Amino acid sequence: MAKVKIYNLEGKIAEEMNVSDTVFGLAKNDDLVHQVAVAIYANQRQVLADTKTRGERAGSGIKPWKQKGTGRARVGSKRTPLWKKGGVVFGPSNDRNYKKKINKKMNQKAIKLVLSGKLKDEQLFVMSDFNFSEKKTKKVAEMFSNLNITNNRALLAYVKEERDKYLLSRNLKNVKSILIEQLNVSDMLENKHLVISKESLKYLEEKYK
Repeated sequence: MAKVKIYNLEGKIAEEMNVSDTVFGLAKNDDLVHQVAVAIYANQRQVLADTKTRGERAGSGIKPWKQKGTGRARVGSKRTPLWKKGGVVFGPSNDRNYKKKINKKMNQKAIKLVLSGKLKDEQLFVMSDFNFSEKKTKKVAEMFSNLNITNNRALLAYVKEERDKYLLSRNLKNVKSILIEQLNVSDMLENKHLVISKESLKYLEEKYK
């Protein structure tokens, strides 16, 4: 079984725990992780660019002048794409759909792969608890300083019972705080370090066993 170090708030190793190889001991599979990450980002993508076709443009549909005899080029409508303020022929539209389906098993496997990689690369920090002596942001900052991870982005995940600690960490620079059930591939990839408590570790082992 894989082993994980448990740290106290002073940044010292308090103990070591055996963890399941099915969650924290998987071999690399970058293709699967990449596929799931791309799908997550695609599902978050918003369609902003939108142009109007000639049918959506304001303006009369009456023929500006008669077909022949004026010496000018024939025109059927003021909304023609050839004219200023006319419709756009091949412009982007807001009915585009970038959504990608993520298979549930694929998503769970990708999460376990990233967790395994974090543990192998020593980027996973499991705390014995989050019982700070004072309910102040500086105490959370001190914990990160003690762990020597102040210069990199970190993801801090809590169980529901630790929800009140979220308020202490939300203003820290380079730290993103979430509930452990919201853990996902994109957040773990965007943040070098993952910091959780023993309770969160138990939750992950139970959910992804």
